[in-house]
Amino acid sequence: MLEHLMNFISQMGFWSLGLPHLIMYAIAGVLIYLAIVKGFEPLLLLPIAFGSILANLPNSNLLIAPIIELVNGEPIFKEAGGLYYWVSKGIKLEIFPPLIFLGIGAMTDFGPLLSNPKTFLLGAAAQFGVFAAFIFAVLLGFTYPEAASIGIIGGADGPTAIYLTSKLAPHLLGPIAVAAYSYMALVPLIQPPIMKLLTNDKERKVVMPPPKQASKRAKIIFPIVVMVVSILVVPPTAPLLAMLMGGNLLKESGVVDRLTKMASNELINIVTFFLGTAVGITMSAETFLKLETMGIIILGVTAFGMSTVGGVLMGKLMYKVSGGKVNPLIGSAGVSAVPMAARVSHNVGIEYNPQNYLLMHAMGPNVAGVVGSAIAAGILLAIFG
Repeated sequence: MLEHLMNFISQMGFWSLGLPHLIMYAIAGVLIYLAIVKGFEPLLLLPIAFGSILANLPNSNLLIAPIIELVNGEPIFKEAGGLYYWVSKGIKLEIFPPLIFLGIGAMTDFGPLLSNPKTFLLGAAAQFGVFAAFIFAVLLGFTYPEAASIGIIGGADGPTAIYLTSKLAPHLLGPIAVAAYSYMALVPLIQPPIMKLLTNDKERKVVMPPPKQASKRAKIIFPIVVMVVSILVVPPTAPLLAMLMGGNLLKESGVVDRLTKMASNELINIVTFFLGTAVGITMSAETFLKLETMGIIILGVTAFGMSTVGGVLMGKLMYKVSGGKVNPLIGSAGVSAVPMAARVSHNVGIEYNPQNYLLMHAMGPNVAGVVGSAIAAGILLAIFG
């Protein structure tokens, strides 16, 4: 009896706890604080923080691989493997991020983009930060696949960042996901100073006329055409764009309300939890507490800032070409932080002209940014995958 008791005590995780684990608990505490108290991307930061705590509980064996033996030619599980060994397959097998995109598509209205197709250029220009940060990361010594994974933070699209990183640099999944979602939550703090620096008072006060309403036929045709053309041009975007446009087709068809509600509610909620905790559980002290993690955090905000610069500069160009009819502030919404980036464009516009209403105009480049970030990820995957 005493022998069994001593064996039980010796297996406790307390004996393996060290300072690195305690530091990770503190980091998880900060993420929980940001999610609950500050409301920063709680749907993902809270599960990520929870997963990071699990990752740093010694002897939990949540990620232990199964032990399989062949008996008479048949595989037999001697050990089933840890829970998150199997849950994490949802990322490694390209399941969770595309399913998130299905839900996003079912909640997205491409109407503002269709009413003013020129704003697609703003969503494209806002991907500038992705490639700028990629170059900076290479110069700092990261490998090309690692630099591509860091650069995609500039797209401000968490599922896309997770998808690309899981393919190119899975060992960086934790810090890149944390950086991506943290900076998405900080859009209202990061973007306005850049927007004000790059525009003048006259440009910020431009009032754009109300956008036209897109027809139902256009809304149904759009996801199909964009999906086909984009995948033919950049095949690696297929998993993300197929789900994004498939979800949007469900919504715009108007005949499958049950499927639309399923994709935009139950499915995306369940997958979001498992995606977040699966990312968090990669944040063990051994992989997260490295100098390169700080480099990723710095490069992430650089990527995001440069994406904002790219969108606003394209907005200024459109302002010039249109004879002053386009407010360049909507260019900042070209990043894929829907709808927060569009609200920031709107709020800055109101600050300088209380009669200005930029929200619907900004939603055009905002949803274009969702497509743009997926295409940017596909390009990087095609080159470095």
